[in-house]
Amino acid sequence: MVDTNSLKGVIAKNGLSQSGVARLLGVTPKTFYGKMKKGIFDSDEIEIMIRELSIENPIEIFFAQDVTR
Repeated sequence: MVDTNSLKGVIAKNGLSQSGVARLLGVTPKTFYGKMKKGIFDSDEIEIMIRELSIENPIEIFFAQDVTR
């Protein structure tokens, strides 16, 4: 499960919008928002975000534990 709050913080830290990240991934903003809501991205998308957003600790963001369980 993706820690979407942390991902949003990284996006903002890089001076981008979610729409801008959608463009980097080659998807529409609507598709990106849906993926954020579900907390699920393809491995290729994760790889692009790690590289383009210079994410130092990807495991903490993309493989976060679900604390509601």
